[in-house]
Amino acid sequence: MRLPFPLIAGLGILVLLLLCALLPGAIAPYDPLAFDYTAMLAAPGRAHLFGTDQFGRDLLSRTIHATRIDLQIALFATIGPLLIGGAIGLLVGWFGGLADTLVGRLIDLVQTFPFLVLVIAIVAVLGPGLENMYVAVAIVGWVFYARLMRGEVLVQKHADYIAAARALGYSQPRLMLRHILPNAIRPVLIYLVTDMALAILLGSSLGYLGLGAQPPTPEWGVLIADGKNFFTTAPWMSLFPGLAIVLTGLGFSLTGDGLADLMDVRR
Repeated sequence: MRLPFPLIAGLGILVLLLLCALLPGAIAPYDPLAFDYTAMLAAPGRAHLFGTDQFGRDLLSRTIHATRIDLQIALFATIGPLLIGGAIGLLVGWFGGLADTLVGRLIDLVQTFPFLVLVIAIVAVLGPGLENMYVAVAIVGWVFYARLMRGEVLVQKHADYIAAARALGYSQPRLMLRHILPNAIRPVLIYLVTDMALAILLGSSLGYLGLGAQPPTPEWGVLIADGKNFFTTAPWMSLFPGLAIVLTGLGFSLTGDGLADLMDVRR
C-alpha cells in the first residue's frame, strides 16, 4: 500500500528532529552554554548561522539542543493524559451506568474552563518546572482522551463482532482488552500525534512565561523569551526558535493527517 504524502513528509520532519534530539553534540557546532563576549548579539553569518544571543551563545547550537527538551515535552505531556483518560474512557464506556454519568459531568465541568488557564493556575500553585507542568497537563488533559475513547467504545461494543464474541462466552476483560481496545484506540492515537504539537506549544508558552523549563536550559519558549527584549535590534533571537516550533508542529500535524488517511484506506 502506498503511504500518503502527508505521512511521508511528516515522518521526514520528525526523523530530522529526532536526530537533533538524539545527537545534539554531533550536530551542533558550539557548546550551547558557552559564553563568548566577543560575539554578543552577532547577526547570522558564516561563523554563527543563526546568530548569537546577548551572551554570545550560538543560537543554532541552542536551538538544536532545545529539540531534546521540546520533544520530551511532546512525549511526557501527552502520555499521562493518554493513559489516564484512555483507561477511564474504556471503563465508563463499557460499563456505563452511574460512573459514566459522573465522569461525563466531570468532563463537562473541566472543559468549561480554558485549558491553558487551568494549566497555568496549577503550575503556579505547584511551582515552575517541567515536572510540575506534566502533572498539571495530566490533571486537565485526560478529559479529552476520556471523551474520545468513551465515544469509540460506545460504537464498538454494539458491533456484530462483539455480539459474536459474547455468544462464544468470552469474559469481559477479554472483550475490553482484546477486542474493544484495539479498534477504539485508533482515533485516540491519531489525536495523540496532533496533541503532541499542541503540547510543544504549551511547553513553549509556559517557558516564555517562566513556568516551564528554567534557564539556562535551552528550550524554544525560553529562547523566544530571551529575545523579546532585543527584538528590534536582534530579531533572530526569537525568529529561529519560533520557526523550530512551527516546523515541529507541521511535522506532527502532517503525521496525524497521514495516519488518519492511512487508517481510512485500510478500513
